[in-house]
Parts: sequence; structure tokens; C-alpha cells
Amino acid sequence: MAETTRPAPAANSPTGYGWCAWHQGHARGVRLINVTDQGSGAATAGKRFACRSCREAYDLVPLADRP
Repeated sequence: MAETTRPAPAANSPTGYGWCAWHQGHARGVRLINVTDQGSGAATAGKRFACRSCREAYDLVPLADRP
């Protein structure tokens, strides 16, 4: 059986495809940055996601990576 050369996914590094609140566009690899109290409504209401390039540009830390 041949071994694969793909690296294993990083632990605790979920990714998704969605809306980046910082550059106002769809992107791959968005992560949840913060949650605001904006009442009820859509499942993503009050949640702000950022893509990798925006997280790096604006020094954003995903909620899951905070101590």
C-alpha cells in the first residue's frame, strides 16, 4: 500500500467557505472572529467571520484560538 504525501490537517483549525466581514466578499477558509448581540434572526446574524488574508492584515484572532 502506497503512503500519501499529503500533510495531516492541523488540529483545531476548522475552515469553511463563507462571507468575510472585513473585505465584504466570499472567501475560502473563513473563521469566526467575534459574536455581537444583534437579536434573533439568521443563524449567522451577529457573527463576524474573516478570511485568512484579512486575519493576517488586521491581526485578527479567531475565537477558537483565543486563550
